[in-house]
Amino acid sequence: MPLVRLKKAMIAFGTHALLDNAEFQLTKGERVGLLGRNGEGKSTLMKIIGGEIHLDQGELWLKPELRLARLEQEATLASEQTIYDAVAEGLGEVGQWIMRYHALSASMEMQDEAALNELGVLQQKLEAHHGWQLQQRVENILSRLQLPADDKIGELSGGWKRRVALARALVIDPEVLLLDEPTNHLDLDSIAWLEEQLLNFSGAILFVTHDRFFLQKLATRIVDLDRGQLVSWPGDYQDYLKRKAAALEEEATQNALFDKKLAQEEVWIRQGIKARRTRNEGRVRALNKLRQERSQRRVQQGSVKLGVERSENSGKKVIVADNIYFTYPDKPIISNFSTVIQRGDKIGLIGPNGAGKTTFLQLLLKQIEPDQGKIEHGTKLQVAYFDQLRDQLDPNMTVADAVAGGNDHVMIGSNKRHVMSYLNDFLFASNRARSPIRSLSGGEKNRLLLARLFTQPANLLVMDEPTNDLDLETLELLEDLLVNYEGTLLLVSHDRLFLDNVVTSVMVFEGPGQVNEYVGGYADWQRYKTELAEPVKSDKKSLKEKPKSVKKKKLSYKDQRELEQLPEAIEQLEERQAELNAQINAPTFYQQDHSLVAQTLQALEDLEAELEESYARWDALELMTVQNEQTKDH
Repeated sequence: MPLVRLKKAMIAFGTHALLDNAEFQLTKGERVGLLGRNGEGKSTLMKIIGGEIHLDQGELWLKPELRLARLEQEATLASEQTIYDAVAEGLGEVGQWIMRYHALSASMEMQDEAALNELGVLQQKLEAHHGWQLQQRVENILSRLQLPADDKIGELSGGWKRRVALARALVIDPEVLLLDEPTNHLDLDSIAWLEEQLLNFSGAILFVTHDRFFLQKLATRIVDLDRGQLVSWPGDYQDYLKRKAAALEEEATQNALFDKKLAQEEVWIRQGIKARRTRNEGRVRALNKLRQERSQRRVQQGSVKLGVERSENSGKKVIVADNIYFTYPDKPIISNFSTVIQRGDKIGLIGPNGAGKTTFLQLLLKQIEPDQGKIEHGTKLQVAYFDQLRDQLDPNMTVADAVAGGNDHVMIGSNKRHVMSYLNDFLFASNRARSPIRSLSGGEKNRLLLARLFTQPANLLVMDEPTNDLDLETLELLEDLLVNYEGTLLLVSHDRLFLDNVVTSVMVFEGPGQVNEYVGGYADWQRYKTELAEPVKSDKKSLKEKPKSVKKKKLSYKDQRELEQLPEAIEQLEERQAELNAQINAPTFYQQDHSLVAQTLQALEDLEAELEESYARWDALELMTVQNEQTKDH
């Protein structure tokens, strides 16, 4: 039996139908990932199910006395409240009694006669309404989510506020949980913790997320909100991608056949007298029906067109940090850190909320000075900065003015473009481009920041949490752009798959003031941690039995030479790979002799296999070096 069912659901804002005779149902134990472009109506659908807004037409059915909780994109919690009060408040009127009882019990006011009388009244109310069981549930939830009951909400980071909001949702023991971008503002540890909580949740979950790793791990079914329709795709996210691609291809084929037939009939009708003969009236009626069908077809919204405005190359060395230290009054941010960032490096910054990633970026950009050490910039450096807090945006400005500074045109390199045409590339229609920034959704604000960012010539991109609130399609387009970007990139992100797909190395905050560098992305860092932990453990166990075993980890002279030469060899292979890809992507490639085409494709396949082997060998030799150094330290 379903817990939630939508039937022939319709809702529109203005002329834009967000739901158009849509059907949907949710049953116990399901974890449904809701996908759709920014502005398609995902949050609206959740508000409909949550009872916050009503359908224009159609039916919403909920199981009688259904317990439903919704976690919004931005948690609305009072700063002056304690965590205990914020969670108990989720229980409604009984929660208010529990909050007051908790406050009186913990207060010296208990000695006052009026306070004792109030306490007695509260006890009677709680006994009459199963309040003690609910109080126990509040305390269990706080314990399970490791929340300090008496801390003030205003003192918490964004990630901890998210945890409180989840506790408040879970305290009613919901049968249905609605989650709108639950991973926003969470660090990697908190995201992993949330995944485990939701995997163990026994009710049904409907959630919206841009985090593809989270989506793949959690979803048992995907529902796609596309052009007013809710289409269900059984299976996980990877299954959805394959089936959706096939469905879009089939739709494009059918539309092409339809359009071809319509074009033929339009030619025929213009022949005049033949089309008006009685025996052809049926054909005329059929043509009118084709025209009506074509006018009612809702086409897919266009894709965002992203492109970074190229600047001249920076010097080979972009940023050099030499033994830098920086400390806030209460904690060290960076201690004795040195690095050389070279042109073309794509570096991800990983660390918990509050570790100092944004401060670290400001140090590297020389916006603030280190306490000790020095930072030098290379030549011809031009920086474009994406700010996670959106501080660059004046909420009272229009979208167009924020990009063009009050002008009608923007300069993209040497080309002059009308601002409305440019904003259309970022899916801002003319009326939306004239709207004030305060009216934009989170995803639209991020698209606006990208539009501003990409008008600036830059050879160093600095992006602080650029993926928050973006729909998956825009996220993947941004990912492709950054992969192919020829400049240098500094990226802060908690999106694990985005890091894996974009960066060439990571700098990880692994303790107070301790920042370590690793080759590869998030998954490579996790693998390093696992592989380094296991040998150390086994060495400790067998130290007495095999005191000389650590010597086997030493690199031979031959291995050392190979490690030194591998980067250059890999670079040559990558250059050859780029050459072959350029040949294959040329318009005339497949017009050549078949044997030459097959030979080139085989050469690329062999080259890619060789590259994989070289990468693996490089990782293995570097790991042996790190293990050697660890063994010396011990």
